[in-house]
Amino acid sequence: MKTHMGSLLFSILNYTLLAVLAVVALYPFWDVIVSSFISIEEYYRYPVHLFPRKITFAAYASIMKLSALWQSYFVTIRVTLLGTAVSLLLTVPTGYALSKKIKGQRFFMFMIVFTLLFQGGIVPTYMVVRSLGIMDTLWALVLPAAIQTWNLIIMRNYFSGVPSSLEESAKIDGANDIVILLRIVLPISKAILATIALFYAVYYWNDFLNAIFYISSKAKWPLQLFLRGLLFEAEDASYGSSVNDLADLGITIKMAAVGLAAIPIISVYPFFQKYFVKGALLGSVKG
Repeated sequence: MKTHMGSLLFSILNYTLLAVLAVVALYPFWDVIVSSFISIEEYYRYPVHLFPRKITFAAYASIMKLSALWQSYFVTIRVTLLGTAVSLLLTVPTGYALSKKIKGQRFFMFMIVFTLLFQGGIVPTYMVVRSLGIMDTLWALVLPAAIQTWNLIIMRNYFSGVPSSLEESAKIDGANDIVILLRIVLPISKAILATIALFYAVYYWNDFLNAIFYISSKAKWPLQLFLRGLLFEAEDASYGSSVNDLADLGITIKMAAVGLAAIPIISVYPFFQKYFVKGALLGSVKG
């Protein structure tokens, strides 16, 4: 009886703590959504925004008129698609090669893991990007993060767990390493591929630091850099709307912009969810 009561008490405390943490984590997102559908007067009148007392679409109507918003949307979509494709194209074969017993494998793994602790730094990276002649281009947002070390390690660990019997049977039939990777390994690696693709897509979608360093033209601003400018300079007439419209809406138009930026990546996640947990676990178990 004491054991049963102790277990029940632990479960109650555990679920209560998890519920509190869930509320703390989710409330900021909920506050953004609610604040984007209320008037500026209601926003400042009530400190806590659980539900809109009067729904208005004024913020969305104004933000969607901004030509710079859709321009930055298009830039971010291109960067996300291009960056994810390039990153997978480089991460997959590199991870597969490192999962095999090749000459100098330990040295290469040490050099890769070393970058988790020490990086080149902002100034050297900037000099490399400038020397490549890709300043103020979309490639400046893609190439510096083309291979992320943690994603590479997860991919390598997953490939290390693929049964060697599959590859050995393929080699008996005359298949080389490239054929084995493309026709045997990748078809059974959908979970890890979807996981790594999601990791890269989220990174490219949310990245704005590289844009600050390497993009000087407003026409090439990604969505996150546009949002940063909107949050700090909402009264700038260069955003394609009248100053008075933005000033009157204040914080609500900023919340609407944040909501519009988060919708695409949130909408994609449910389609990858079944692969996400499985792929992350499979890639992190084997070292």
